[in-house]
Amino acid sequence: MPGTAAAVTNAAEITDLKKQIEQLQKTMEALQARVEQAESAAAAAAPVEGEVPATQEDIQGLTTDLENFKWQWQRERETHTALSTRALTIGGTVQGRYGWNEAKFSGGDVVRRDNSFDIGAALISFSGNLYRDYEEGRNLLYRVSFGASPQTGVASANLLDAQVSYDVLPTINLEESRLRLTLGQQLLPFGLEVNATEDLKPLIQNALFTGASIPLTTKDGRSVSIPGTGLAARQIGFIARGDLFPQVDWGSNYRAPIVEYAIGVVNGNGANRSDDNSAKDFIGHLGFTAPVDYNSWLREIKIGGSFYFGTQNVRETYYTDASRTATATTLLDEGEKNRVGLDFSYNHNPIGLTFEWVRSWDEVYPGISPFKTKSPEHYIRKGEAFTTTLFYNFGAQFVKSYRSQGRYDDWWPKSYQVFFRWDSWDPDIRNANDKIQYLTPGINIFFAETTKLQLNYYHQILEDSNIERNDQFLAQIQFGF
Repeated sequence: MPGTAAAVTNAAEITDLKKQIEQLQKTMEALQARVEQAESAAAAAAPVEGEVPATQEDIQGLTTDLENFKWQWQRERETHTALSTRALTIGGTVQGRYGWNEAKFSGGDVVRRDNSFDIGAALISFSGNLYRDYEEGRNLLYRVSFGASPQTGVASANLLDAQVSYDVLPTINLEESRLRLTLGQQLLPFGLEVNATEDLKPLIQNALFTGASIPLTTKDGRSVSIPGTGLAARQIGFIARGDLFPQVDWGSNYRAPIVEYAIGVVNGNGANRSDDNSAKDFIGHLGFTAPVDYNSWLREIKIGGSFYFGTQNVRETYYTDASRTATATTLLDEGEKNRVGLDFSYNHNPIGLTFEWVRSWDEVYPGISPFKTKSPEHYIRKGEAFTTTLFYNFGAQFVKSYRSQGRYDDWWPKSYQVFFRWDSWDPDIRNANDKIQYLTPGINIFFAETTKLQLNYYHQILEDSNIERNDQFLAQIQFGF
């Protein structure tokens, strides 16, 4: 039928027209979107009213200013900044002191002196990284320090520390054990008193047993001395220090390993010298800390033990004339030089208590021989020491959370530490009259981050009635940088 065919044709044309119209609409929408996008970009790029766009001269001027600043900064760094090839930290400590002695000292050019101003010590140190491991913290470190005590009359500074250390175990994670190997001249890991550096010691003078000898004066004016252990002297050698099973309180940034250990081998004859025999001395320390968190009242309870086993040259002193007025000394052989010790400490702000016991064995030749012999009789001298210190803190110096708060300028919480020490040393327990003791009250006043004032009174107790008692008062201001 002709009418039906025309209707079908018109329907197909209408469908095609609709599709074309839809396609045109999509094209128009796309064009409209592109126009709007172009207008937005043009509006963003158009200068804001009141502002002048930068010119080529402006850009060149800014570049010139940056180059001038770069040159000026480099010049200031080269002319006003200390430079080193590796990371370097410089530190120092100076001690200014006034001392009064009960006994008037005479000797050499000194006549009946009972008080003096002195410089206790002047120290300078250099430390840093030779290699920094950013992934695990296995760092290679160094430390060099020098010190002088002008009151001894020695003008030059002595080498104190000269060491290189390597962290064998990672140090990034506080919860992991640590191990550090140190080669060079260093303090010995023995007990509490010997380990403390010059800037951290609670009293002005060391414990009696630590020195090589203790000077005394007889009532008739003669200068004498009694021997010590010599443990405070730095030694050259190799020492490994580490810890195990650390307990970490992240909220308080507190780390306390349950076990701390140190073991090493040293020359044994002091600092800045080669060994005087073929034997080596062995040193070790083992300590335990209570495994508690920061808020526990048992925090910082520590107990430890130390040993030092070594040898020393034994010398015979003998008279060289019949009138017994001149003497000479000759080397005999090598003898024992052993020390053992126990230590306890409890440092829980505001109170603290430390205790240390030391026993020493030294093979020596007694007295002066009437003549030189090839095999004189010598014996083992046994010494014993006890040192106890009790202290109490006032102020916020020892509260880490308060100390780390931000403050204006060079603020630091002023704090006070009062203490009392009983110090006893018997150089030869077989003799009944050679023990010496000190009863020492004192106070430390901290009024800056690296500055403190120390006041100590040493009351001396002697068993030997021929020795003149010598109480001392010492006032010292110590500052560091």
